[in-house]
Amino acid sequence: MWTIQTRFGALNSAARFVLIKAWSRKLLGILGIEIQVHGLPPERGPLLLVANHISWLDIAVLHSVCPCRFVSKADVHHWPLIGRLATGCDTIYVERESRRDAMRVVHRVADTLRDGGMVAVFPEGTTSTGEDLLPFHANLIQSAIAAESPVQPLALRFCTPDGTPSIAPSYVGDDSLAQSVWRTVAAAPLVAHVWVGQARPAEGRDRRAWAHDLRAEVQALRAI
Repeated sequence: MWTIQTRFGALNSAARFVLIKAWSRKLLGILGIEIQVHGLPPERGPLLLVANHISWLDIAVLHSVCPCRFVSKADVHHWPLIGRLATGCDTIYVERESRRDAMRVVHRVADTLRDGGMVAVFPEGTTSTGEDLLPFHANLIQSAIAAESPVQPLALRFCTPDGTPSIAPSYVGDDSLAQSVWRTVAAAPLVAHVWVGQARPAEGRDRRAWAHDLRAEVQALRAI
C-alpha cells in the first residue's frame, strides 16, 4: 500500500508489473500455493486474455505469470484495502447493471489493447467452484474485435499436490471473503495450475461466435 501511494505515480507500466508480479508470488507463497504453468505465458500485448473464474485468488495467480490489467465489478473499488490495491494495479471497473457503462469499458479496454497493453477478463461474469464452466458473455470480446487484437484463452484450476481438484479457494454463493481465505489457508498446500492456449485473431467472427469458440477452447484446456 505504501509503495502504491508513494512510488507508483513515478513508475512506468513495466516497472509496476515487476512489483505486482513479485507481490502476487509472495502472497501465494504465504498462502501455501504453488504455481504450475502449462505452456508459454504471454509477455506483452496487444492481447486480451480470457479465463474461467473460480476465486479472488485468480487475479494473484494471473498477475504472477502475466503483465496484465483486469476488468472487475465496480464494487471492488469500494472494498477496504483491497479496493485501493486493485485501483493501484490499474484495474478497470465496470458497473455490471449499466449497459452504458459496459460500453464505456469496452471502449477503454479497446484503447488499452491499441496501446499495446494486455487485459484479462473473466467472461463467465461470476465465480464458480471450478467443477464446470459457465456460459461466456460476449460483451468484452468486442474490445478485441474493435482493436483488431488477438485473444488468448487460459484455464485455471486449484488442486492438491497429488492432482486432485480442490474447491477450497472457491468464492461463490453466500461465501464471504473471510470464509474463502480461511478455507484456502486450512487446505494448504495447494497447486494453482494455469493452462495457456493459443492466441488467435477474430478471423471474421462476431463477438458471440468468438465467445462460443473461446469457451470451447477453455473447456478443452481444463480437460487436459
